[in-house]
Amino acid sequence: MDPNTPLESVVVASGCFWGTEYFLQKLEGVKSTTVGYIGGHVENPTYEEVCSKKTGHYEACLVEFDPTQVSLEKVLRVFFETHDPTQTNGQGPDIGPQYRSGIFYANEDQKKTAERLIGLLEAKGYKVATVLLPRTKFYPAEEYHQDYYDHKGSTPYCHGYRELF
Repeated sequence: MDPNTPLESVVVASGCFWGTEYFLQKLEGVKSTTVGYIGGHVENPTYEEVCSKKTGHYEACLVEFDPTQVSLEKVLRVFFETHDPTQTNGQGPDIGPQYRSGIFYANEDQKKTAERLIGLLEAKGYKVATVLLPRTKFYPAEEYHQDYYDHKGSTPYCHGYRELF
C-alpha cells in the first residue's frame, strides 16, 4: 500500500454485527473492521440499550479499506452475498430493528455504487430491503464484541456466503 493512499470507509449493517465483521474482515485490502451502533437517537448506546429496541440503532460494522487493493463495489458485493438483503426487521433468527440491513454512505459515490448493486439485485427479482442512509455518528461497541468469532474460534450462525451477482 502506498502510504499516501488514504483509506476509505463504509458502514454496513446486516444483522448481528459479529457475522458482518467476520466476512468483511477477511477481504484482501480491508485494513480494519469495528463493530458498533449507528442510526439511533441515543448517544453512546450500550449493547443492552440497543437490544432493548428503543434506541433506533442498527448493529453495524465500520469497514476501512485500501481502495487500491479492494473496491467499494467488492466490499458491498460481499456484504450483500453474506446475508439476506430481502429480509425485513431482522436477519435469520435474529429479529428486531437493530438487525435491519443497511448501508450508511459517506458520499454520493458510495450511494451511487450501492444503488447500482441494489438495481442489479432487483433486476434479478430480489425485493431488496436494505436501506441506504447518509452516515451518522458511529459508536464502537464494547470491546468484547470486537473480532468476536476470531476470539471465540467459531463461525457465524446467521451469516453465510451465497452468490447473488
